[in-house]
Amino acid sequence: MLTSCKLIITSTLLIFATSGGAIAQTTPEHHPMDPAQMQEMMRQHHGMAPVAGRPGMQVETTPTLPGQDAFGAIQEIVGILDADPKTDWSKVDLEALRQHLIDMNEVTLHADAAPRQIDGGLEIAITGSGRTLLAIQRMVPAWAQTMNGHEGWATKASDLPNGESLTVTATDPKQVEHIRGLGFIGLLASGAHHQMHHLMMAKGEFNHDHLSHNH
Repeated sequence: MLTSCKLIITSTLLIFATSGGAIAQTTPEHHPMDPAQMQEMMRQHHGMAPVAGRPGMQVETTPTLPGQDAFGAIQEIVGILDADPKTDWSKVDLEALRQHLIDMNEVTLHADAAPRQIDGGLEIAITGSGRTLLAIQRMVPAWAQTMNGHEGWATKASDLPNGESLTVTATDPKQVEHIRGLGFIGLLASGAHHQMHHLMMAKGEFNHDHLSHNH
């Protein structure tokens, strides 16, 4: 009886060992995923399509870019107005916003800015001609009026024959460095008021006096 039991146990162990060996032999080895397979999985997961002729490059299947910056800014405002049930469409003035964005483009890309360090900050001569001059005359005085007191700054604009002189000063030495480091375009971009200014203008809630500023 004991001999029979030993034979049964031995046979069972041999079968198990043999089966395990077979499994170990038939289990495929793990290989790193091919980069192309990984990209295809990512594409399928994110709903993206490959760019023709540019392997590895992906593109969104739904367009998101408006194609032009000012158009995109107006499109964003229109979306906000459409989503707001309180929008008074009888007062909406998107043309005023469009003209303001043209002014921004002219001042940002075409105005000449000549900064000069003065005691406590900067004095900048902002000049141009034609449509650029009109944009300078509208934007710079409006900015100076809006930002006076921001961060302790004293801001003022005065007329030049071909533009505006912008003076920005502070009593805090750190703010003086800040002003000088920002320079003309950095100063105009300072403060998070401009986006709300666009929305108010589109809603017809903004004082348009500066838009008709002439010399």
